[in-house]
Amino acid sequence: MTIRVVIAEDAVLFRAGLARLIEDEGHQVCAAVGDGGALLEAVAEFQPDVVVADIRMPPTHTDEGLRAALEIRTRQPRTGVLVLSQYIETKYTARLLEGNAAGAGYLLKERVADVADFADALGRVAAGGTALDPEVVGQLLRVSRHAGGVAALTARERQVLALMAEGRSNAGIAGTLVVTGGTVEKHVASIFDKLGLPQDEADNRRVLAVLRYLSS
Repeated sequence: MTIRVVIAEDAVLFRAGLARLIEDEGHQVCAAVGDGGALLEAVAEFQPDVVVADIRMPPTHTDEGLRAALEIRTRQPRTGVLVLSQYIETKYTARLLEGNAAGAGYLLKERVADVADFADALGRVAAGGTALDPEVVGQLLRVSRHAGGVAALTARERQVLALMAEGRSNAGIAGTLVVTGGTVEKHVASIFDKLGLPQDEADNRRVLAVLRYLSS
């Protein structure tokens, strides 16, 4: 499936490279802009499936990209948002995923060099899933492992939850941990139970579990 993408990145060479990479994967880059204001205008005009935006952009190079991304998630909830950062900044991750982790992602810029991983993250976010950089997840896990319901999880359950936070499916988790799908299902069920997430068809418990994990 062709994904329609808007890019926001102030570094011209990186922006061009990102656009080329995305197009080489068979997707359409509707616009590639250099600041948050232009990003909001492009999203309003093209209604893309997903936005790829640097967190730090002009004029202050602090959180302009993140603020634009948050506004997009409010105005255009069907548009996925994948933000990029040069550094691990867990407070930005929490802000991006606050209230709803669906259709959101946070990757370190260096991850773009791994084309397969980046393309997978782009596709997951465009489809309404979650994609978090493994290094960001690791940092969050170190901060939150002794807090809330997360403290009750076993080491293996924390591994499974970390992979869930990256946006992996049960099959993907099983492949990474080299275990059976049934084993992963049992770990996931135990995680839901320990985090106090009863079965409810109206809620995506995987998303709720990730949010509980991030807020711990």
